[in-house]
Formats: sequence, C-alpha cells, structure tokens
Amino acid sequence: MNENQRVQQVLTGNTSAFAYFVETYQDMAITIAYRICGNMQDAEDVVQESYVKAYRNLHTFRSESKFSTWLYRIVYNTAVTHSKRRIWTGRKETEIDDAADLTDQEADAGLAERERREVVRDILEQMPRGDALLLTLYYMEDHPVKEIASITGLNESNVKVKLFRARKMFKELLTASYSMEEAGYK
Repeated sequence: MNENQRVQQVLTGNTSAFAYFVETYQDMAITIAYRICGNMQDAEDVVQESYVKAYRNLHTFRSESKFSTWLYRIVYNTAVTHSKRRIWTGRKETEIDDAADLTDQEADAGLAERERREVVRDILEQMPRGDALLLTLYYMEDHPVKEIASITGLNESNVKVKLFRARKMFKELLTASYSMEEAGYK
C-alpha cells in the first residue's frame, strides 16, 4: 500500500492508519526538531505537536510531493516557531581560526564508525542550528536539494550556498576541535 492510499484511509475515518506515518517518520522528525530546538525535550514536544497538526490538516496534503517532505516542513516550521530563535546565525562559543582545507578523501580515512559518529555529532553541536540541519538532511538522510528547499522554505540556490558554507565551517571546526590524529588523519 502506498502513502497516498494510507492518507486516503485516514481521511475516510481509519484513524489508526496514521500510526504508519508516525512510526515511519518519527526518527527524522526528531532529528529536525532537535537540530533547531537544541534539546530533546523540546524536540519531542515539537514532533508531537507537528503530528497533531499534520493529522488535523491531512486534507490539505497534495499528492504532488512526498508525504515526508510535507510532514518535515510542518516539523521545521513548528520547531522554528517553538524555539523563537534565528537558526541561521550565531555559533555556540566557538570561534574559528584559520584552518587548513581538508579534502573529502582525507576526511573519510582512519576513524572507526562509532568514533566518526561521535566526532560528527560534536561538530554539528558547535554549528549554527540551521547549518547543522542542512548537513544532516543532505548527508545523513540523503535528501536532495530540492526536497530540502521544500522542507526549509529556502530556495534551491540558497540551500546550495548554505550547504557549501556549512561544509566549509564543518571542516574548519573539525580541524580546530580535534588534532589530526584524533580526527582520523595521519
């Protein structure tokens, strides 16, 4: 059964069919909300509120886009409203000094997967929330630029520019925060 059929089931009165959407998209919804809100309790509240909004407004869903994009847009807007912060500016007490440019090939070498995830999580925590969200959506969740633009409300060119800058900042923070050996470079 495809998602459009599931939407129709919910709209015709089978409210339990909505559980599919909750189970399928809850992890990414939490990730988006957490990247914007900055703490798990607020993120969980935002996701719960987003699912209620999605359920109440399911009749407005147009099958032209993916359900996930529509839902993530609701989560994104709810989180931004909830956090009442500008997510595209500011850093958490981290200033970036001149850092050496790192190649993608060097970045892939040497770290065990678990250590790499810890380093990535640490660096993302140091970045502005909007930049961390873009990197998460693009690299960790494999969303295309067009879909990220739909989720965030940015235009595609802006997403590309912000991704470029976020990648550069990520590399600079990685270099500033970890010695080459700690970060997996030899």
